[in-house]
Amino acid sequence: MDCRVEPGKDRTLDESPFAQLGLIPFEGAVLMAFRVKHLDHVVLYVADLDRSIRFYGDVLGCTVERRVEAIGLVQLRAGASLIDLLPAKAGTAGQGRNMDHLALRIDPFDEPSLRVHLEHHGIEVGEVVTRYGAEGNGPSLYLEDPDGNTVELKGAPNA
Repeated sequence: MDCRVEPGKDRTLDESPFAQLGLIPFEGAVLMAFRVKHLDHVVLYVADLDRSIRFYGDVLGCTVERRVEAIGLVQLRAGASLIDLLPAKAGTAGQGRNMDHLALRIDPFDEPSLRVHLEHHGIEVGEVVTRYGAEGNGPSLYLEDPDGNTVELKGAPNA
């Protein structure tokens, strides 16, 4: 979010997208409701789960961390992040358009601030729910980038 105040243009507190948060912008200031810490996880649709597990394991050194059999999900540890593998949808394998979403670990995960920030940019904000990520279960919400890619904003794990 770029909330720079243009030189020579005064904005009152009431005009600021952060007015609800009690933040007062000043000339040249950039106010962000959060910062990206790292990539939390990426979700890929794959034609052959076993082949992909072997590739990411044998070739890249990732290890299976978790499976959710009900949806066919396999989560691989990739350093501090996860690579989630799901079975490809029928007829889509090998077409290269196989990413479900990417997740960015942000800090802090302050829902009111996030909503103000995202809505100021015209972004539709989904509901906040608890989801599993590279650091465990924690708050998350989905939104779409301008090209329709799904981006998950992921908070710290629940205590």
